[in-house]
Amino acid sequence: MSKIQHTMKLIDGRELAKTIKAEIAETVKVHLAAGNRPPHLAAVLVGMDPASKVYVRNKVKSCEQVGFKSTLIEREAETTESEVLEIIDKLNNDPEIDGFIVQLPLPKHINEERITLAIDPKKDVDGFHPTNFGRMAQGMPSYLPATPFGIVQMLDRNNIDISGKECVVLGRSNIVGTPISILLSRKATPGNATVVLCHSRTQNLAEHTRRADILIVALGKPEFITADMVKEGAVVIDVGINRIEDASKNRGYRLAGDVKFDEVAPKCSYITPVPGGVGPMTVTSLLMNTLKSCRKEVYG
Repeated sequence: MSKIQHTMKLIDGRELAKTIKAEIAETVKVHLAAGNRPPHLAAVLVGMDPASKVYVRNKVKSCEQVGFKSTLIEREAETTESEVLEIIDKLNNDPEIDGFIVQLPLPKHINEERITLAIDPKKDVDGFHPTNFGRMAQGMPSYLPATPFGIVQMLDRNNIDISGKECVVLGRSNIVGTPISILLSRKATPGNATVVLCHSRTQNLAEHTRRADILIVALGKPEFITADMVKEGAVVIDVGINRIEDASKNRGYRLAGDVKFDEVAPKCSYITPVPGGVGPMTVTSLLMNTLKSCRKEVYG
């Protein structure tokens, strides 16, 4: 047993995010030295959802760290949909802004799909617009959705070869599950995996997960994946971030992933922790997409 435990490697998202941010900062220095303006990312936050506020603050702080300019547009929860569409129109037409995001979730009276469709694909650095999604699916240059882009980076930078391997994705959201299943099956590096996409209707789920060489879990169910569901030596990427009540903690809760970490980790060749795994990579993906936009790498 001890031998197996020694071969388990933790994929540290915080460290990897630092490395990538340092690379972006270097690129920005060269970009500025050539007489260009800094890359500029804007974020729109409607309402006062506490988790969203934290995310957006992290994004703004990350911009400063790499030499980007950032703009935060905050509006009350009562803001109408047409007012949000007006803000988007302004950002679409502002030549000084390379990319922008509208932080989800939005207040209930605002139609998220309508908002997503209103964003100019050239500035859609979240990678949610159907135009970018379609380009990604066809292997064309595009802005990849931030979380899947982060996962791809983690596999790539840890030299985890997924070509020809069986990869099981749990969850089919448009933000994580569906796009990562497409990315991993593409003709690319990392890619060329045989992908099985499982979800709430999948029968005999554990039969699928036990076959997975790479298991990507994005269900939003705390500690759902247990050791008996995982193959010996598998690579496990845990996208879940859940609050579990815990009286022993000052905050009254602890953060847990969708994987029962302590139980599953000893069986893995690689595993991501929660927190400190996929989360920090999501913000760096946003920065990478904004830099691509600034340098006109996707849409010329």
